[in-house]
Amino acid sequence: MDGDDQFGFALAAYEKMRATGRVPDLLLAGVGYGAGYRQSANRRMRDYTPTAMAGETGTGGAETFRRALRDEIIPFLGQRFAVSPHDRGITGHSLGSLFGLYAFFHAEPLFPRCLASSPSIWYDDRSVLKLEAEFARGHSTLPGRLFLSVGEEDSPSMTGDLTLLEEVLDARPYAGLTVINRRFAQRDHYNVLPDAFEAGLAAMYSSSR
Repeated sequence: MDGDDQFGFALAAYEKMRATGRVPDLLLAGVGYGAGYRQSANRRMRDYTPTAMAGETGTGGAETFRRALRDEIIPFLGQRFAVSPHDRGITGHSLGSLFGLYAFFHAEPLFPRCLASSPSIWYDDRSVLKLEAEFARGHSTLPGRLFLSVGEEDSPSMTGDLTLLEEVLDARPYAGLTVINRRFAQRDHYNVLPDAFEAGLAAMYSSSR
């Protein structure tokens, strides 16, 4: 997610991991808008938010975006490259990882691996926690790997909300799910990306060689 701004971090992490043999060959695809965070053509606030939040016009488009990934982007890649649906992963930071969690805890699995760096769990009164609880009522199994991380110097809201999610997953573990938790010392919301992407890619893929 946020390919316009974050793909370089993901690529650098992958190349470092691949050079040392810590991950297998992967296809990385940056999904973006041709416009960065601060440009009007960027639609991350629309596409990455699972619920419409009061006072934020145009939010809540995550399901439409998820279907676009399912029906357009993933088939587009599948026609051109040998992609295994069992190894497919989603990587995001902040709002991008909010969407990643939404897609991960969805009745229709698209991504059995999820790297969620500093997820914006705060969004709309922590609505993603409510969505996970709804998912849990109908599912006791969730085969996959989930990497959760945040910089120790991020805001108390970001670190505290991630702890809430981790406690939820500890209290009702899903069969087949591996959760990897990391806190990065001396890192905040803005400089944690290299560490999170490097550790996250290794956590998601190092054992699949």
